[in-house]
Amino acid sequence: MGQCRRAGATTITDPLGALRQDYAPPFLAYLTDQNEAGLQKAYELGRHAMHRSVGLLDLVRIHNEVFLEVIDSTRTTEAAQEVARAASTFLVEALASFEMTQRAFMEVRARPDPPDSAASDT
Repeated sequence: MGQCRRAGATTITDPLGALRQDYAPPFLAYLTDQNEAGLQKAYELGRHAMHRSVGLLDLVRIHNEVFLEVIDSTRTTEAAQEVARAASTFLVEALASFEMTQRAFMEVRARPDPPDSAASDT
């Protein structure tokens, strides 16, 4: 469901399935390297999610699903804490484009309405 197969390869047609498939590799890479390039990938994932009309809560849910898979494989409390810190940083960066969009929307809503041009013609 949400997937179609072509010539032995899987093509994801569901935006959530596509995001989940795209999310895990850069997330796992960031947990290993924790560098600026990984944070850039997180930001791009958030932008792509918005372009695919994936909601904020769906993005957080996908992050949480992938995070839980990783945290289950940690062997020590210290390792789990380090994974949690890095995962949080990655998520914040993925959510940055949602934040910027919301702020722009709120700024537009806060602007006073322009004067009615029909009223000024009288």
